[in-house]
Amino acid sequence: MKTTPSGESQSSAVRLLQLTDTHLFAPQDGCLLSVNTHDSFKAVVSEVCQQGTHFDALLATGDISQDHTESSYRKFVDGIVPLNLPCFWLPGNHDFKPSMNSVLDSPLIQTATHKLLGEHWQIVLLDSQVVGVPHGRLSDSQLEYLDRKLSEHHDRHTLVLLHHHPILVNSAWLDQHSLKDSQEFWDIADKHDNVRAVLCGHIHQELDLMHHGVRVLATPSTCVQFKPNSNEFSLDILSPGWRELELFSDGQLDTIVKRLPHGAFRPDFNAEGY
Repeated sequence: MKTTPSGESQSSAVRLLQLTDTHLFAPQDGCLLSVNTHDSFKAVVSEVCQQGTHFDALLATGDISQDHTESSYRKFVDGIVPLNLPCFWLPGNHDFKPSMNSVLDSPLIQTATHKLLGEHWQIVLLDSQVVGVPHGRLSDSQLEYLDRKLSEHHDRHTLVLLHHHPILVNSAWLDQHSLKDSQEFWDIADKHDNVRAVLCGHIHQELDLMHHGVRVLATPSTCVQFKPNSNEFSLDILSPGWRELELFSDGQLDTIVKRLPHGAFRPDFNAEGY
């Protein structure tokens, strides 16, 4: 049986799947920068299913829809059925919460903003959406909620989820759309010693950095990818992807980003924005 460096059996770890920034449309032919987002999402789900890995839950970190329609959210719910996983989701800047709520009758979608995972972990899901603008911000109530959950379950390692990136990523056009007033978020994280990682979407690229002793992770979109370290809007040649995580009882976290085969779902590289 495979074990971690600390000797813990991987079978006792909590295993999570993250899908983010699906940007789905109501029409079947809906495209973002020439990528059919429904087809790329479906291909990612199919690839995950084919690998046969067991997961305990699916995390969807925002920008589920591109056109705000109820139909686009229904497509997401229908699309994750093959995974047969409880799904915890939160809104991104492109999402429309009334339409998101319209599909909460699905047994797969969990409305919780907090969840205990196994015996040693918890996840806290935060809403960083500012309606009508691409940047994010955490309200006073969201910050208080985070502080409270970190205190209530101080003995649990914590994975914090939100859509917007809470640190700058050396990309001027993306960093103007980051989490504003992020220092308030980090002030709360610094008060507690149980925040192990922050998981986000939004930047359509892989990120894995340490900040204030906390691991900050961002994940490729299931559709188009943004080129890292680019000050102007620029698309990447990398294929759509997803993230897999393993959470261990000692607070360690193992994670890997996986992608569809190279060349899958190439966007319009002449695009100057979206």
